[in-house]
Amino acid sequence: MESTVEAAKPAPLWSFRGPNGIRSGWSFLIFLVIYGLLFFGIFTVVRIVFHLTEFPKGEIQPGFALAAEALQLVPVMLAIAIMARIEGRSLGSYGLAAPRAGRLFLVGALGGVACLSLLIAILMLGGYWSFDGVALEGLSILTYGLVWFLVFTMTGVVEETLWRGYLQSTLTRGLGFWPAAFIGSLLFACGHIGNPGETLAGLGQVFVAGLLFCLVLRTSGSLWLGIGLHAGWDWGQSYFYGTPDSGLVSAGHLMNSHAVGSTLFSGGSAGPEGSLFTLPVLVLGVLVFLWVCRRGGLFSATPVAAASRLGEPEPPAGLA
Repeated sequence: MESTVEAAKPAPLWSFRGPNGIRSGWSFLIFLVIYGLLFFGIFTVVRIVFHLTEFPKGEIQPGFALAAEALQLVPVMLAIAIMARIEGRSLGSYGLAAPRAGRLFLVGALGGVACLSLLIAILMLGGYWSFDGVALEGLSILTYGLVWFLVFTMTGVVEETLWRGYLQSTLTRGLGFWPAAFIGSLLFACGHIGNPGETLAGLGQVFVAGLLFCLVLRTSGSLWLGIGLHAGWDWGQSYFYGTPDSGLVSAGHLMNSHAVGSTLFSGGSAGPEGSLFTLPVLVLGVLVFLWVCRRGGLFSATPVAAASRLGEPEPPAGLA
């Protein structure tokens, strides 16, 4: 009788496996170890082969940005693929499944540019940002525009798949959606600390942006709308308006511009993201954007693995 009672007791919280497989905390730690080893391993090899000693100073060249984003994409997707195999899940179960991924991405990209443009308009009207003319001409406008859009699409895929994809899905299993979103957004902001020119206000805005991206995921049921928003916002800053993006300045931007006056309101070296105007504009802009998308029926065919179920184990094949 005692052995039967003992067998019926739930496993302790620190145990490796729970009723749905590997516990979320252990999955989280295993993923971080795998991702860390892949990330630093790949970058160490690249630095040795190409004799790279430090991050390039000054404006970031598009070729370097493409290579850097590709090198970040590889360890993220490999680590997620390995964890999917270990957990017996599909890559789509981490938020990548979407029957209308292309449409969600394009609408998101337009929304990102629109939200950024609203912020720039407010900064200009307040006298906190000034434009000095167009920096490009002819075919270079299209060439740089397309290359930078590809770069920031990769940025969106890397950051959204990492922070709002695997980590959000995994932590949701153990903590619930919004506690997981808080932790993921905090880590997301910490990931920007090393950016040259970044400010405390800018880091705070990144944290809030992380929470808003989680709201987008929760509402749309897919990462692709957030990937588009992310890409459009960054492309608008770095290429179209030529402003710093979290302290980083891109070469081959369309317009020349600079901050004016108080750093608290202009954003200073961090760019528009460091402005105190960013928080209300970003919150209002994303909420209006999601309302427009819902009214337009964009969410009428969200993925089967909806955001409300993100992190739950997948049902066996053939079962609802």
